[in-house]
Amino acid sequence: MSAPDSFTFLINPRHGTPGVAVLPNRGFVRAKEAITGWPGYAPTPLRDLPDIARDTGVAALRLKDEGPRFGLGSFKALGGAYAVSKLLAAELSHQGIARSATSADLADGQHAASTSQITVTCATDGNHGRSVAWGAQRFHCRCVIFVHETVSQGRVDAIAQFGAQVIRVPGNYDDAVREAESQARRNGWLVVSDTSYPGYTEVPRDVMQGYRLMADEAADQWAGPPPTHVFMQAGVGGAAAAISVQLRCRFDPAPLLIVVEPQNAACLLASAKAGTPTVVHGDLETIMAGLACGEPSLLAWQELERATFAFMSVPDEAAARALRRLADSGIAIGESGVAGLAGLTLAAHDPATRTALQLTGASRVLLFGTEGITDPDVYHKLFHSRRS
Repeated sequence: MSAPDSFTFLINPRHGTPGVAVLPNRGFVRAKEAITGWPGYAPTPLRDLPDIARDTGVAALRLKDEGPRFGLGSFKALGGAYAVSKLLAAELSHQGIARSATSADLADGQHAASTSQITVTCATDGNHGRSVAWGAQRFHCRCVIFVHETVSQGRVDAIAQFGAQVIRVPGNYDDAVREAESQARRNGWLVVSDTSYPGYTEVPRDVMQGYRLMADEAADQWAGPPPTHVFMQAGVGGAAAAISVQLRCRFDPAPLLIVVEPQNAACLLASAKAGTPTVVHGDLETIMAGLACGEPSLLAWQELERATFAFMSVPDEAAARALRRLADSGIAIGESGVAGLAGLTLAAHDPATRTALQLTGASRVLLFGTEGITDPDVYHKLFHSRRS
């Protein structure tokens, strides 16, 4: 499996420095209790990839396949819907309607007369909005989702099937975030964002606490000597930060975390180079649509700036090749879920990078396939777009 593509990597000079506790464990305990009690909950599979392990020269390679998650096709189901329930419960308490409504109470419709008057909103590249819309339907509230102009119609339709109103806006993902915030202020809606910024951290923190569950499951499922490396894709960084926190809780020593981004939307790599959160401008165009984010999440950066061992950016063709390689192994992971494998493959075939990342024949690598086939048209186009 050759890997001739150019890529960028940076060993993080701040790796291991002390920092704040971004995700207190008590919050994860509450999230886990709620989500594992939802109808349809089941741990997603951890799949062995022995052929790709051999190709990349490592002892073990396993992938957490989030495609089956709640029938929504991605890990986002763990975060957005949980945050909707938390936000609705807080609003009911604020209005004096229910002091401590649980997600089960909300799902049962005990407060539907009140929640049906509440609107939640967010911006999305697809999967987060789908989770928020699903949560809004499950917990009986209204939902408006903003998407930017290049989000595929298949992803829009997947959101709309849960009864959400979907609005397209010009520009990129970050423009859609700003429009969602503006409309929420104007209309009194509640924002359920998966990215955080000064003054807005509690809802994204709930989202990230939900994401931790996939890493917790992976730790339960891992057999034999623990993982030495994790290659994890990132957009704003929320999922990467969540698994970083949870794997550090479950393994000692924690595996080395390598964060992988698209070349055209590598805001975390840029932030690591600058030593401060940094915005990447432009259209952010990439086939890895769920990772096309130009501005890091504040909470995610507070974790990743010290917990990440190295940052990488990879070209689209490397992601397309990783998608096809997994498909050849019988595993359907979408284009935004394969950047970790693309990063591993590029690093493993470059001697200097392999040495810098401490990859050896004894290494044991964990990947997260964060989405299944969330847009069949896009997936099949990429699968069949092999180089001549």
